[in-house]
Amino acid sequence: MPLRFVFSGGVHPKGNKNTDDFPTTRLDSFSSVEILLQQHVGPPCVCAVKKGDHVHVGQLIGRADHPMAVPIHASVSGEVTDVRFVISATGDPVEAVTITSDGLYTVDPSCVPPVINSREDFLHMIRTSGLVGLGGASFPVHIKLNPPKGKEPDVLLINAAECEPYITSDFRQICERPDEIIDGILAVLQWLSIPNAIIGIEDNKPLGQEVLHHEISKREAASNTHLPISLKSLKTLYPQGAEKMLIYSLTGRKVPPGKLPYDVRVLVMNVGTLRFIGEYLKNGIPLVRKSLTLDGSALNTPGNVNVPIGARIPDVIAAAGGTKEEPSKIIMGGAMMGVSLDRIECGIIKANNAILVFGSKESRIPPESPCIHCGRCVTACPMHLMPTGIDQSARRLDTEGLAAFHVLDCIECGCCTYSCPAKRYLTQSIRNGKTLLRIERARAAEAEKIRASESNQAAGKEDRAV
Repeated sequence: MPLRFVFSGGVHPKGNKNTDDFPTTRLDSFSSVEILLQQHVGPPCVCAVKKGDHVHVGQLIGRADHPMAVPIHASVSGEVTDVRFVISATGDPVEAVTITSDGLYTVDPSCVPPVINSREDFLHMIRTSGLVGLGGASFPVHIKLNPPKGKEPDVLLINAAECEPYITSDFRQICERPDEIIDGILAVLQWLSIPNAIIGIEDNKPLGQEVLHHEISKREAASNTHLPISLKSLKTLYPQGAEKMLIYSLTGRKVPPGKLPYDVRVLVMNVGTLRFIGEYLKNGIPLVRKSLTLDGSALNTPGNVNVPIGARIPDVIAAAGGTKEEPSKIIMGGAMMGVSLDRIECGIIKANNAILVFGSKESRIPPESPCIHCGRCVTACPMHLMPTGIDQSARRLDTEGLAAFHVLDCIECGCCTYSCPAKRYLTQSIRNGKTLLRIERARAAEAEKIRASESNQAAGKEDRAV
C-alpha cells in the first residue's frame, strides 16, 4: 500500500547492503565468553554466580532487582572462570561474567515453553526472558509493553526498515524466520488487546516484502480468517527506521517533543524483537544469542552470523574468516549511528546488530573546516533542529544555548554530519552538548535540593526558638 506521509529531512547514504544474500551462519566455536551484567537501559543486574560455578545455557547469571532491569543468562555451558569489572564499548566500567565453554551448549532444564493465561503472565514472560529492544536502543521490552493507563496503543508498528547502511541481519531474519515474526506479532496483539499491526519495510527490500506477504497469506488461507496485520512499503530514506519517523510515515501521527510513542497511542517494536518472542514461545530459551551483520573492507568473508552473547569481537571476526588487512576502524553498530571502538576485546551485547571492520582507506576522517552557513544540516535534520546552533553552543560550553536549541530532542542519526560539506563533527559535538546539559541540570537539581534542605533546617530552628 502506498504511503500517504513522508517525513521531512533525512539523507540517502549509499546502502552498501553487501550481505543481503548471505544466509545467517551459526557460530559456536568460542572457548569463552564475557557477558556484561548491564545490557539494557536502566540499572545493572546483580551477579548471581561465582567463580567456579558450572552453568548451562539459559541459566540466570545476572539477577534483575530493579523494575527497569532485565535478567541476564548464560549463553554457553561451562565454568564461570571470572567475575570482574571491565570497560564496556561505551567506556563505562561494567561488571562482567567470564564463562569458559565446555563446547556442549547444554540447555538448562528450567528452559521450557512458557504458559500464558493473562496479560500479566505475558509481561512476566517477556521480562524473565531477558528481552530488550533488539533494534539498538536496548530498552526493557516489559516496560514498553506496559504503558500508563489511558495511553494503551491502538496499533502495533513493526520496524522492518533496517535503513542503516551495511546492516542486513534483520532482513535475513525476515527471509529465514517469517513464521516466528508473525507468531510474535500475534502474541503481542492478543495479550495487549491491540486491534491491528502494520509492518513497515523499505522499498529496497522487495524480497522481504514478498516473504512476509506470503507468510500472512498462507496463514489466512489455512485458518480461513483475516489476520489483523498489514504490510506497508516505506520510501528508502534514512532514518526511516527511527521511531518518530516510522510513526509518522505509517500513521501520520506526530510525537511531540519530549513525548513517547504511547502519547499518540502507538507501540513500535523491531522485527527482530518480535521474532525472538515467537521463538521463546516455542522453546523457552532466554535471550542468549544474537544475529548480526559482519561487513567492511578489512574482512575476508562478510556475512550474517548468529553468535552467543558475550562472544568477544576478535573471536567472532576470526570465527567468520578473519581479516585481509589490519583493521583501522571497528564499529559496533551501523555506519551512521554505531560506536567506534577504541578497544575490541568487548563481548557481543544484546543490542549489537552489526560489527563493521574497515581498512585504512575507508577509515580516513577528513579534517574539519569552518562552517560555510549553507544550511544543509538544517534541511537534513528529521527533527527540525538547528545542528549548527547546537554545535556552536556545545563548543562554547553554553548550556543555556544548548537548551534553547533543544539539544535533547536530537536522535543522533548523523544526518547533519553526513550532509555537511565542511565536514564538521556535528553529531559528536551534539553528543557532547547533551552530556554538558545533563550534568548542568543534575548539578542545579542537587543545589536546589541542598538549598531546600538548608531552608527547612533554618525554619525548624526558628520554630524551636519560638
